[in-house]
Amino acid sequence: MEPGNHTHIPEFILLGLSEEAELQPLLFGLFLSMYLVTFTGNLLIILAIATDSHLHTPMYFFLSNLSFSDICFTSTTVPKMLMNIQMQTKVITYEDCITQMFFFMVFVALDNFLLTVMAYDRFVAICHPLHYTVIMNPKFCGLLLLASWLLTLLDSLIHALMVLRLSFCTELEISHFFCELNQVIQLACSDTSLNDLVLYFATGLLVVIPFSGILFSYMKIGSSILKISSAEGKYKAFSTCGSHLSVVSMFYGTALGVYLSSSTNENSRDTAIASVMYTVATPMLNPFIYSLRNKDIKQALRKLFC
Repeated sequence: MEPGNHTHIPEFILLGLSEEAELQPLLFGLFLSMYLVTFTGNLLIILAIATDSHLHTPMYFFLSNLSFSDICFTSTTVPKMLMNIQMQTKVITYEDCITQMFFFMVFVALDNFLLTVMAYDRFVAICHPLHYTVIMNPKFCGLLLLASWLLTLLDSLIHALMVLRLSFCTELEISHFFCELNQVIQLACSDTSLNDLVLYFATGLLVVIPFSGILFSYMKIGSSILKISSAEGKYKAFSTCGSHLSVVSMFYGTALGVYLSSSTNENSRDTAIASVMYTVATPMLNPFIYSLRNKDIKQALRKLFC
């Protein structure tokens, strides 16, 4: 195919998690259940925070945005997979594939930045409690959220435009249940060295730096907690960031595990199965983690249902 002829590509083939026909109803039921739980759980978190004035604080402001991002995160991939299983097809058009890839990158990067901002919020609350309301004022919180959105949109747009310049061969099978950036780039016939360079640079800038910021924040938080004399004070300080630390561990642990295994494992299907953990399971579990470990969220949910 000549360079620039990618506009004539009719469709990609998403091979999914399994090609066995008898497993398709099971996969449909499993992922439909997980998606409904994810959507409902995160929506309840948003409604509870919005309706309870006691939760109108920076920590819960960012939590509600994280829940919104998780809903959109799973909505970019799971509904298309469910539709393909139901219609017994594996086809996704070129335009839909690029669109799905763009929005997936937007919301996975937004999750990354929101978790970083939430770690900074806990750092200020525990290490500089007297200056917390001054530093984490509504204007600054809004700027942090705006910066997170702008960076994620810019990064995703650059990657999407870089893919649009590629030309593709006749072998257009993606060993995944959605259009993942690396998988799409590997199908290209043209030179992808510039795409790989941009991908590595963006990963270092937008993943390594925020993750380092989270580690630094929790090192400072841990140091501050150890200086507290009473055991009750230590427990109270740690409990304010325990839920966030659990979510951070799940998100980065599963995502890092997927990409480390993909670099050593040649079986793309195994990588696709492993990626279910951070693309579907983690957004589903986040509401449970925050509601079960947080008395304020529990109380707000009770008020919401009553």
